[in-house]
Amino acid sequence: MTRYRRALGGLLALAAVAGGTAYARGDDTPAWQNTAHATRDDATIDHPGLRVLLHRLTTKDGAPGALVALGSRSGGAVLTSGVADVKSHAPMRGDSRFRIGSMTKPFVATVVLQLVGEGRVVLDAPVERYLPGVVRGHGNDGRRITVRQLLQHTSGIPDYLDHLKLEDVLNNPLTHYDSRDLVKLALAHPRAFKPGTNWRYSNTGYLLAGMLIERVTGHPYGDEIRRRVIEPLGLRQTSVPDDAPEIRGPHPRGYARPGKDTPLKDITALNPTVAGPSGSMISSGADFNHFLDALLRGKLLAPTQLHEMMKTRPTGNTDGGAYGLGLESHPLPCGGLAWGHDGGLPGYQTTAAATADGRQATAMVNLYPGGTDAQNNDMASAVETALCEGRPSSPPLVT
Repeated sequence: MTRYRRALGGLLALAAVAGGTAYARGDDTPAWQNTAHATRDDATIDHPGLRVLLHRLTTKDGAPGALVALGSRSGGAVLTSGVADVKSHAPMRGDSRFRIGSMTKPFVATVVLQLVGEGRVVLDAPVERYLPGVVRGHGNDGRRITVRQLLQHTSGIPDYLDHLKLEDVLNNPLTHYDSRDLVKLALAHPRAFKPGTNWRYSNTGYLLAGMLIERVTGHPYGDEIRRRVIEPLGLRQTSVPDDAPEIRGPHPRGYARPGKDTPLKDITALNPTVAGPSGSMISSGADFNHFLDALLRGKLLAPTQLHEMMKTRPTGNTDGGAYGLGLESHPLPCGGLAWGHDGGLPGYQTTAAATADGRQATAMVNLYPGGTDAQNNDMASAVETALCEGRPSSPPLVT
């Protein structure tokens, strides 16, 4: 639920993409008929503020479509706006599946922490113990970096995405990437800081976490996520696609805008190995809400490991964000903390959060990168509004 970009942030910095409203008229009505509608299991709240934000995402912010799935322990609802396909104008479906980008990280961290609980991994052991000789070069040293630091982005290891070109990914979306090669790409550059002394988001740490899972269990990280998380929770709309470029089941087309004022590019078919364990997964709003709720309720981790996951350090962002182990917290305008993550992979931007008392929200738009700067903030506001709207203590969140 952060207000800064995840997953392909390094590529975005290179691209200098800017938002367009190519599909919006001057009156903020898009070229298609824009409507916000809800599919709901309970109809207790009309969510007026959330509808305003959904409309804004698909008009001023330029996204073709948007979706917010709300959940609670008594039911849920899905609100949508705009379209899933700019050619057919098919509306966004409430049961849509989409690429969740860095929202993959809580799944990976959960598996690592389960291995900690089984005594097969030690959080504060050096990475060298599990991946001997892998982390070396330019001040990066696996003998001085712990597993915890990988998961908390305090390792100082460079982000490999800072050294990929966005245009290469968008022009060659079916290219297969090997995590080991991407790690080597990152380690060819100097470390950002001495391990444990600072915080800087690095997707490379989660590539290494996926490699660690494979080394310890003898199985690919995706197999372990399926066995340990997806199947026990019955997440039928969630998958780790390995190198399959398609999204199975109902889904919106995913779009990118390669540069300012350029046409939308359909990037739905993408080889997810460009992200691997740092951001390859596919899910739906309802499934991700269920995962977050189960995680916070202790259904996936023993109390000791869940406590470690939720031990945070400030990220330095002005919104009060703090990062644990694959899970981040933010103060809500209506009080309390929200726990979750956000993500972005070409075609889709996502963000999700949940509260300890059982409220969840997941938001998605099918434009990334290339939305307006406001899109990022409006995505975060949509999740905040979904978690707070209708609560007696909630102040207005939409101005």
